[in-house]
Amino acid sequence: MTAHARRSRRRSPFGAVVGTVGEILITLGVILGLFLVWELWWTNVQSAQAQAKDVASLGWAYEPQDAPATPEYLTPSTKAPKVDKEPKLLTTFATLYVPRFGDDYAKTITEGTDKATVLDTKGIGHYVGTAMPGGVGNFAIAGHRTTYGKPFHDIDKLKTGDPVIVQTKDGWYVYAVTDHLITGWRNGEQVAPVPGDTTGTKKPTQRLLTMTSCHPVWQPIHRYIVHGELVYWAPPDGNKVPKELVTGTFDAGMLDGITG
Repeated sequence: MTAHARRSRRRSPFGAVVGTVGEILITLGVILGLFLVWELWWTNVQSAQAQAKDVASLGWAYEPQDAPATPEYLTPSTKAPKVDKEPKLLTTFATLYVPRFGDDYAKTITEGTDKATVLDTKGIGHYVGTAMPGGVGNFAIAGHRTTYGKPFHDIDKLKTGDPVIVQTKDGWYVYAVTDHLITGWRNGEQVAPVPGDTTGTKKPTQRLLTMTSCHPVWQPIHRYIVHGELVYWAPPDGNKVPKELVTGTFDAGMLDGITG
């Protein structure tokens, strides 16, 4: 009998159990690692591809990759913004452009904020019952920060005065970032018609934007909030786009009167 065979025969039941448990833990570790790869990487790849197709499928949406070398700019309208009616759940009705997030950033906005049917599949969701783009009140939207395309991954990089641009089939709505804050996960008053109104009784007078996402990035126990205010809107005019979409900044004087 060889030495190896004698050692095998002398292996105790406890040793066998330890060995089996070790093998199980190794297997679970591999499965967990594959899950993390899928959750943190592959969902982003799939969602980014799907969202790019969604933008293209709208027909009227601006696609950064097709931008002309010398774009023409829209003239801000002097009339009250055209405000669409709130659509049915799961309807994709707008696109979002944030120059601070990159020249190629273009994401769709869909009605609802359900995780499974909107945030995990469509990208950015519109809080039901909040204002529509350009409307008086609070146009409030939400998006993931780490998975499923992570449309708001860099939400903490936004600075006061940055343009945040929304496009619908009826026009362009150009907002400026006014402030940001971190709140509790269940703190919902920031998406109220008047952000921060805990009573829900204040009457809105401004045309506002609120972006919400999880915080911190890898431990989503709070919400990261960014507020903005409408600077101007413009109806569609061929292939013309807001100047801020290209330059990433507002011209001098355009933010006069914007609160923050």
